[in-house]
Amino acid sequence: MKKVFLFLVLSGLGASAFAAVGCDLNDPDRDVKHLFPESTGYKTQYLSLKPGGAVLLERVEKRLGDKFKGLYEDIEVPYTLYEIHKGTETAGYIHGVNQKGEYGGIQVFLALDAQGVIKAFYIQKLTSRAAKDLRAKEFGAQFKGLSLKDFEAYDPVKAKAPEGSPAAKIKSPAKAGKDFNSVMRAVKKNLILTDEFVFSKKVK
Repeated sequence: MKKVFLFLVLSGLGASAFAAVGCDLNDPDRDVKHLFPESTGYKTQYLSLKPGGAVLLERVEKRLGDKFKGLYEDIEVPYTLYEIHKGTETAGYIHGVNQKGEYGGIQVFLALDAQGVIKAFYIQKLTSRAAKDLRAKEFGAQFKGLSLKDFEAYDPVKAKAPEGSPAAKIKSPAKAGKDFNSVMRAVKKNLILTDEFVFSKKVK
């Protein structure tokens, strides 16, 4: 599979940023083909909130409904975006985020179609008593077909979504506890970041 690596060095985004905690697929060739069987290739972009500075960070935090904090959410953290190709068309995107869980970091990846709708949910790294259940196909299938609008009203601080909303219908595995809340926050954060990096720019 042909890979094109595009490094975006914007407003000081350089080697120092990549010392922060990023989130890459362990085996991009394998994972892209699994999540997008129809793909003919992909392009990898490294992005950051740093070029937008405090203004962009504050906007993302406002949309999330929570403050960024800790090693996983430093303004210099590099985010890896995989743009998936089908011939000359863009078939979709894969994007992952790191999220602090109860027992350690959680890496949550979303495969999105070209309109930003979730095709697949994938947890790469997870230390949890409910790791098996959170990685189960049945759990991940609950996110398929949802998009940012379905998570906009989810409150990551209270870990609650409005009754009857799509996000409220996602059921937590019995033993997941706080890690379920962390996963939900990661999904909303992931969707917001891909909107900032990709979809809102398309509209503009």
